[in-house]
Amino acid sequence: MNIFRFAGDGMHLISILILLLKIYATKTCSGISLKTQELYAIVFLARYLDLFTDFISVYNTVMKLVFIASSLAIVWCMRSHRVVKRSYDKELDTFRHYFLVLGSFILALLIHEKFTFQEIFWAFSIYLEAVAILPQLVLLQRSGNVDNLTGQYVFFLGAYRAFYILNWVYRYFTEPHFSRWISAISGLVQTALYADFFYYYFISWKNNAKLQLPA
Repeated sequence: MNIFRFAGDGMHLISILILLLKIYATKTCSGISLKTQELYAIVFLARYLDLFTDFISVYNTVMKLVFIASSLAIVWCMRSHRVVKRSYDKELDTFRHYFLVLGSFILALLIHEKFTFQEIFWAFSIYLEAVAILPQLVLLQRSGNVDNLTGQYVFFLGAYRAFYILNWVYRYFTEPHFSRWISAISGLVQTALYADFFYYYFISWKNNAKLQLPA
């Protein structure tokens, strides 16, 4: 644990809280991609298979449970809540996310640290998380206008990955046998996907204007 990882976890929690606030306070999920949320649920379920076998710390266990529970709660609301599900932009959320799942799993079988059940699914979750935001970004580009809470959700989600890159740089220089290259490279790819969004987010903030993405 270091300050960069702690900050990254904080950004991640803030992004989830913002999304839950949007859903539960406004009773709407307009502008949110269900497919991205389903991908994140798969990511956390696959990554934290060690939840009941390997205890690291109370902090680590609590964070795992929070990420799993919150992702499943969001998916449930968007699919089943009688009010929230009415605002889902199904016509705009058409990204074929199952290709991302299949591609990530094949890549995990080919490139991994150890050929074990748990490590394969860990690598799969890392690869899938790197591209899980794609359906959300595509939906926002198709809709054009981005409401304030959705924009903040995506911004903090991107900031979380940016801090994790600093975490890996820090660990590279402080740990004698740093081996999480899969995480580091996938994190760089994931952060790069946010570059266009960050640019327009900064422009809207600078001009005090509503966030708009090019179609």
